[in-house]
Amino acid sequence: MSEAKHHQANYKGWLYKWTNYLKGYQKRWFVLQNGLLSYYRNQAEMAHTCRGTINLANASIQTEDSTTIVISNGGAQTFHLKAASEVDRQKWIMALELAKTEAKKMADAESDEEEVQQPDKAELNIMLHNLSVKLQDLNTCNDLIAKHGHALTKTLSELEATHNPADAASNMKSVQERATLFRITVNAMINACSEFNQLSQTQGKRWQKMIQHEQEQKLKLEEMVEQLAKNVVSLEKKARMSISGIPIRETDSEDDEFVDAPEHQLEDRELMVALPPHTSSEMMHRRTDSMESYPDMSSESDSESSANEARVYMTKTSPKKREHQRTSSQDKIRLPKSTSSDSHGSDTSLTRRKRRRRIPDKPNISLNLWSFMKNAIGKELSKIPMPVNFNEPLSMLQRIMEEMEYSEILDQASKCTDSAEQMAWVAAFTVSAYATTLFRVGKPFNPLLGETFEFDRMEDLGWKGISEQVSHHPPMLAMHIDGREWSTWQEFTMTTKFRGRYLQIIPMGIAHLVFHKTGHHYTWRKVTTTVNNIIVGKLWVDNHGEMDITNHTNGDKCHLKYSAYSYFSRENPRKVTGVVTDVQGNAKWVLTGTWDQKMEAAQIIHAEESNKGKPVFETGPHKTMWKVRPPPPGSERIYFFNQLTIEMNEPEEGVAPTDSRNRPDQRLMEEGQWDEANRVKVRLEEKQREVRKQREAEAEKSRAEGLDYPPYKPTWFQKERDVTTGALMHVYNKQYWDCKERQDWHMCPDIFL
Repeated sequence: MSEAKHHQANYKGWLYKWTNYLKGYQKRWFVLQNGLLSYYRNQAEMAHTCRGTINLANASIQTEDSTTIVISNGGAQTFHLKAASEVDRQKWIMALELAKTEAKKMADAESDEEEVQQPDKAELNIMLHNLSVKLQDLNTCNDLIAKHGHALTKTLSELEATHNPADAASNMKSVQERATLFRITVNAMINACSEFNQLSQTQGKRWQKMIQHEQEQKLKLEEMVEQLAKNVVSLEKKARMSISGIPIRETDSEDDEFVDAPEHQLEDRELMVALPPHTSSEMMHRRTDSMESYPDMSSESDSESSANEARVYMTKTSPKKREHQRTSSQDKIRLPKSTSSDSHGSDTSLTRRKRRRRIPDKPNISLNLWSFMKNAIGKELSKIPMPVNFNEPLSMLQRIMEEMEYSEILDQASKCTDSAEQMAWVAAFTVSAYATTLFRVGKPFNPLLGETFEFDRMEDLGWKGISEQVSHHPPMLAMHIDGREWSTWQEFTMTTKFRGRYLQIIPMGIAHLVFHKTGHHYTWRKVTTTVNNIIVGKLWVDNHGEMDITNHTNGDKCHLKYSAYSYFSRENPRKVTGVVTDVQGNAKWVLTGTWDQKMEAAQIIHAEESNKGKPVFETGPHKTMWKVRPPPPGSERIYFFNQLTIEMNEPEEGVAPTDSRNRPDQRLMEEGQWDEANRVKVRLEEKQREVRKQREAEAEKSRAEGLDYPPYKPTWFQKERDVTTGALMHVYNKQYWDCKERQDWHMCPDIFL
């Protein structure tokens, strides 16, 4: 039995926590306090060593059986716990739910306080007016006290001077009347003082928070301006050194991030490719784990990164023979036609739906950026109420499905008989997903809880998909797409931080891909996206970090490095390199290119070590695995949408009532009615908040009655444990397309206006 001690939302006791497949469940001492669940190896460790903590404010609490509890915080942390008995588990569940409710109330209270820290001018005038009225009441009471006190003193003096008993009785009655008036006036004064004191304390605390908030914002703005000044000085110095011919030390620190990235071309000859981290020439016999925690996204200097690179060169053949090899290779792997503007224009099939070619141009509406930034610095992006001026007329559910723009790469990969070559195609597909981000600086609409998006392109592109917002706190969506020869799915959430000069987006979750014929199952995590020049200069996007792709069927791996952009670096901007290895760690293929232009791959013919101890790969001819399609004409006027994106939000009959195409604020924005879109957006968010508060009230009532309240369940996805990664995730329940065929939408929630 658990040695638990319970007090309100605090709880302590022993639980068994899942550690890994080797050790299984291990007994740990858990402490629940202030909305945080922490654990230790034993009670003695509480004074010095905490093994882990999870915040319950945005966590989901699930039960799998009579003793198991699963606590997940948006994919970032997951605790798998087992109680000693069903009674013990129920006690923990009640304590956890109570702590979660109180943590949410505290977070909401803090959010409300933040909202009132910046009252407008009219509210300040009302506050000052109320204080002035109370002060005037005090002055009036003071005058009355002085008046009635003087009258009472005069009456008492007359009473003392009176010697006649009859006159004394009359004066005594007058004294009593004067004393009564004086007492009433004093009581009124006491009440007025109490009201003034209460109002002053209330408003005083608020003013103190306002002043503190203003001071903090002032310091942050001063730091930003100081950093910008340092960047300007640094750039001017480096520019003068460059003009003077003085060598510049290579760096890709944050100081270089806010300048515009120049155009570039790929090198075709000898090049360097990235190897897995902490790897030298022994990498050909070493396995890397793609399921490790997400690596550090910060850039490295040339001296540091070169330690994990290999030199690659093609087999030395005559120019004519090399050109013949390249041409033959290109003919052999020619990409199938897809959603390019040419294929749309040449589609003469009468049975296929004719899709739109353009959306209304973006209106030229300005926004006071500084007034918005003042209250946004340092906060979580998903918690900031943002006007549609920062958005693009597309939901995140639709944006995630844009990754299928180059789905023909997966069709080509499904034809491969060599697993290493198939891995190279899969790697090229993961890179192609970032091609749409180059100029896309607009923010997609945050989906409402229960919002969905379906995209059936089986007829022309060979795939169809469904995505749904499965959680609101934290925001999380799930997607499933079926092609003719493959299927892919993922659960996507992210953390975002707005730092004034740049916005960083760190994706969470794992993407899956399975080929039907071979059963090869691939997984990978996405890299970090950074939007630069938020304050000064032209907005531009950079994708950087490291990605590991794993074939869980045979152990093949691919390590990709997205180099962070640096203005003064010799590297090609937006460069991506990588190596495909087999289960023994032998290098099989190399990949090189950029995430905005194209990716090439070459099979490794021979590998050896150089005299510096670095691997040297000799390859066959390089062949293009993916090449970006040109954008539609005038794309800069339509949010830099590509043709597939233009077609996504086109109205369509027969879709679910929760489909993003039916979202009114998004539709109004696409039509250029931004003011009305902002008003509708506020109403939709208020409706969502009311539904959430109602569910919380019902949950609290059920807990008070000792009953279990069922958590929110998505319509088209269900939470299961993934057998490949061992993590809980939302997977498709295979019901949507059957319901669409029957037009049975009775289970869909009412989320729009």
